[in-house]
Amino acid sequence: MSENSLYPGLNVGEMHDEADVQAEATVFGFWVFLMSDLIIFGILFASYASYLNPMGMAGGPGPKELFDLNSVAIQTAFLLVGGVAYAGVSLAVKYDHGRGKLLTWLLVCAALGAGFLFFEVRDFMTQAGKGGTPQVSGWLSSYWTLVGLHGIHVFSGILWIFAMIGQIATRGVDDMVKVRLSMLGVFWHFLDLIWVGIFSFVFLVPLA
Repeated sequence: MSENSLYPGLNVGEMHDEADVQAEATVFGFWVFLMSDLIIFGILFASYASYLNPMGMAGGPGPKELFDLNSVAIQTAFLLVGGVAYAGVSLAVKYDHGRGKLLTWLLVCAALGAGFLFFEVRDFMTQAGKGGTPQVSGWLSSYWTLVGLHGIHVFSGILWIFAMIGQIATRGVDDMVKVRLSMLGVFWHFLDLIWVGIFSFVFLVPLA
């Protein structure tokens, strides 16, 4: 670790000199910003919990009628494997594995994220077909908002991945790209953390 390292795990490695120093402040600052996003999700989790009762469901369809745990399990696998795949991106940057491997790992992450979104959107469409639309009850409104916001974050992450692919193709893997890839990694793993909470609290607790 370099002498300037203050936040181990948020740097790109002392062999990267200026990029390593830049990552300390920039990536840590981005991590602090994500904590504000975490507060928003915390509020949505609390809102969901307050409607998780017969009154909150207002006579509409509930978890047992709407949730497909097989599909949710597939979504979980896509997202968590995508998080593991991003380790390939981080290692490719840290140990200079080359532009080809770096782009390959980024594409793998994007594909896994897209797979997650495919099954999530399919579930939303199926639930809407069963009468599980947001306007039916407070519970459904909070469910669509919480899960949908996470899905929007995943979509944004995929767009960010393609933006980084474009930058790598035009700029190469310079210091700025290394720092931005580190920030993207923090964001991508943050999505895994939120999904673990959604999977456990939204999809499992009501069916227990």
